[in-house]
Amino acid sequence: MEPTPEQSPHHAYPDHWEADVVLRDGGTARIRPITTDDAERLVSFYEQVSDESKYYRFFAPYPRLSDRDVHRFTHHDYVDRVGLAVTIGGEFIGTVRYDRINDQGRPASAPADEAEVAFLVQDAHQGRGVASALLEHIAAVARERGIRRFAAEVLPANNKMIKVFRDGGYTQRRSFEDGSVHLTLDLEPTEKSLAVQRGREQRAEARSVQRLLAPGSVAVIGTGRTPGGVGRTVLRNLLASGYTGRTYAVNRAFDEGAATLDGVPAHRSLGEIDERVDLAVIAVPAHRVPEAVADCGEHGVQGLVVLSAGYAERGAEGRELQRELVRQARSYGMRIIGPNAFGIINTAESVRLNASLAPESPARGRIGLFTQSGAIGIALLSGLHRRGAGLSSFISAGNRADVSGNDFLQYSFEDPDTDVALLYLESLGNPRKFNRLARRTAAVKPVVVVKGARHSGSTPPGHAVPVSRIPDATVSALMRQAGVIRVDTVTEMVDAGLLLAGQPLPAGPRVAILGNSESLGLLTYDACLAEGLRPRPPIDLTTAASPQDFRDALAEALADGTCDAVIVTAIPWVGENGEAETGDGQVLATALHKAVAGGAAKPVAVVHVEIGGLAEALAAASSTAAPRPRTVTPAADRPQVATTPPISPARSTAPATPAAPAAPATPEAGPTPEAPTTPPVGPGPGSAADPKAGPAPEAATGPGRIPAYPAAERAVRALAEAVKYAQWRRQAAVPGKIPEFLDDTIDEPGAAALIEAQLATAPDPRGRPLTHDEARELLGRYGIAVRPTLPAPDPEAAVAAATRLGYPVALKTTAPHLRHRADLGGVRLDIADEEALRRAYGELTDLLGKPAELLPVVQAMAPRGVDTVVRASIDAAAGAVLSFGLAGAPSELLGDTAHRLVPATDRDAAELIRSIRAAPVLFGWRGSAPVDTAALEELLLRLSRLVDDHPEVVSVALEPVVVAPHGLTVLGASVRLAPPPARSDLGPRRLPNY
Repeated sequence: MEPTPEQSPHHAYPDHWEADVVLRDGGTARIRPITTDDAERLVSFYEQVSDESKYYRFFAPYPRLSDRDVHRFTHHDYVDRVGLAVTIGGEFIGTVRYDRINDQGRPASAPADEAEVAFLVQDAHQGRGVASALLEHIAAVARERGIRRFAAEVLPANNKMIKVFRDGGYTQRRSFEDGSVHLTLDLEPTEKSLAVQRGREQRAEARSVQRLLAPGSVAVIGTGRTPGGVGRTVLRNLLASGYTGRTYAVNRAFDEGAATLDGVPAHRSLGEIDERVDLAVIAVPAHRVPEAVADCGEHGVQGLVVLSAGYAERGAEGRELQRELVRQARSYGMRIIGPNAFGIINTAESVRLNASLAPESPARGRIGLFTQSGAIGIALLSGLHRRGAGLSSFISAGNRADVSGNDFLQYSFEDPDTDVALLYLESLGNPRKFNRLARRTAAVKPVVVVKGARHSGSTPPGHAVPVSRIPDATVSALMRQAGVIRVDTVTEMVDAGLLLAGQPLPAGPRVAILGNSESLGLLTYDACLAEGLRPRPPIDLTTAASPQDFRDALAEALADGTCDAVIVTAIPWVGENGEAETGDGQVLATALHKAVAGGAAKPVAVVHVEIGGLAEALAAASSTAAPRPRTVTPAADRPQVATTPPISPARSTAPATPAAPAAPATPEAGPTPEAPTTPPVGPGPGSAADPKAGPAPEAATGPGRIPAYPAAERAVRALAEAVKYAQWRRQAAVPGKIPEFLDDTIDEPGAAALIEAQLATAPDPRGRPLTHDEARELLGRYGIAVRPTLPAPDPEAAVAAATRLGYPVALKTTAPHLRHRADLGGVRLDIADEEALRRAYGELTDLLGKPAELLPVVQAMAPRGVDTVVRASIDAAAGAVLSFGLAGAPSELLGDTAHRLVPATDRDAAELIRSIRAAPVLFGWRGSAPVDTAALEELLLRLSRLVDDHPEVVSVALEPVVVAPHGLTVLGASVRLAPPPARSDLGPRRLPNY
């Protein structure tokens, strides 16, 4: 909305202040600056506010606004006087304004940094979080305009407004003056204000998805008059699922007077329906969707599932149609799943919703499923159904123009019916937020992700999202850091989901293998070794083993404290006539379930070859829908088991603060730095192990379904993912730290001054690379010493440089095509004297070219060690990333580089250097001396701190970093400065607009 010429000509309309927000009840609203065109809206809004609310706003009866008031409240300069409005359907439901004031409380201009603020919210919308959202946005606007404090006068009886200020998390001061409460808020964001903001965001977005998945009534718009077609199919599926709410069929082509269709009320428009409709499923051609959305908005529909295609997947014109669809829906306070969606499912007994094109509703279970592809959604639903797994919820978001995987994580975190979240994603609209939400969710329940379109280099059709330039390997590493179980295929996702939903998490990597086939046992053993597990020698029960033999062996393995998980292998029994006997699957499944029911809580998986009915029997014997709670046996009567109890996959009611996983200690990779000793993560509050909790969550304890796999490799891979996730969970209970000693050796103000001065002289607004000396000075402010180099444009200069630095020296080229390429002959090391230096200089120029092309430099030799590379870079979408690897072509060719998000903790740094495949080289591989990994970890922490403190440092490469047995030497450094990219995860809450 553009301002009229009456607005201040010096300050253009700030359209970047416009934002869509999710309110506390899950509805959406739009926040935007107030303009002179809003006079009528403001008057209409004020007329709908109660006399009491007007009294609280103006401290006196104030029945109507005068013309002067209207002019004052709609004319702003967007600097010293700013007004914001919250709108739904184009009408105001709340306003806020600030006026800059001086020390005496009079109107002022900059440099005055205080403003008086006042709110007014329509009574019908109070309690929806409108004022809280306005406070976040007006505070961000004020900070942008140089205002540091808000002052507010509130009547003591206005408890709601006092609570808004008190709960905002900002530092505040309060006093009682002249019969009113005087509040002063410091607007600098605090850890508490950020936590409050994210907590509100989480609850609001979870509620917005919950409203879509649990509507009290559904209208299918575009229901055909004859069988077939998308709308009629959805209506049929709704009825077949036993949906517990009210259902309506809507089609403007229905004959007047048409009463019912398939037994449900039939209407030509939503306006004919006497009751409110909560959810509308739109299945009309794209050109008719705007009309349907307007009809929904005008009649109070809360959310939409748009199945219609013809949007961003069709190109630029369709992308604009999609954006307009989102704008239109949000203007009415509605959220959208789609367009081009497959639908949604909620199997909760109180809902039983199948508003999708899936002909069969899945069984009720503990797995939540989100997919950006209808075809993949169909495949996943089918695969889970075949293997007897149930779902709690399902969302197929299509082009996911609004509701996304991030929203699904917000919902899954709170949903008590979901124990495992599975997501198929083709794009990440906000990677920073995804990592934050995934880390928090993974701390209480597993999150399994398959990422499609990994190597296409382009955004999938229909997905308009910010482009991230980081490679897929980096994305995978960052997901792992957040506790996400990243798998490559949807088959692996189902395999992992089945194990995680039905079995407890393993306490460690030790695996017992038992079965009636020696060969299948050996295949399983080999697969365990390949996945980094620690299998015990397989127990061969022989082909004559009976189901009772299986039961006894499994019970013994579960009671054995030297194993953490059990894999049972089974082949068909062979009868006396030499033919394989089938039909014994039910008997074997019963035996295995009895063993699990009486044993310790350890994960069990079954690998079988052509045993008819076994997988079905294992699934049917104990569904994921409601595993029977296990009674906790007193310790004195319980069989001896592993000292570290398994983690329950069920959601804890008191989630721990997640942290990065610690590195696994191996003889070659070196020990993991000691962490504070804490008890391992157990079942957590709400489980049977918590005496203060009520009944145990359904899948927290007890024998869940036992997953069955047709191949050993698939079972072992799923178990290995569970082992790594369980380790992450245990480590997440003890967050890493940033050592305090860094504060004493870092000159943050000095670095800031250098950066400001260097950017001020940059001719290119996109920034510039620093010279060698500039980079050394900046890095030195953070305690990172870079060994100096001196230019050597000719032999005489090289000799002078070596004399100054002291022999022995290195002579190397710095031309871009030869930099860090010792294999091309551009480096000469251990030059002991002038004669050797002159000889090396001549050889270098004879071999590679003239000095002007080679740009040779001289540098003092560093102690011998392992050459490594440390980098940090900022990706506009993902954020700052810290990377580590060994120097050289082999590591680069193999992609052997580890990555972590900034800021990195001591645990992140330790895990970073241990997670590359070549890590044993650092820890004494083949008898070599171990290097100083403590110094390397400190370097990583210092670099992390630099790019975290100064986002203008968009790229740093330290190469090579020679790590010796004692200390390290940074031989080369390159730094690039630029204005920092906009942070998508900071600032007030807002829905993305793609």
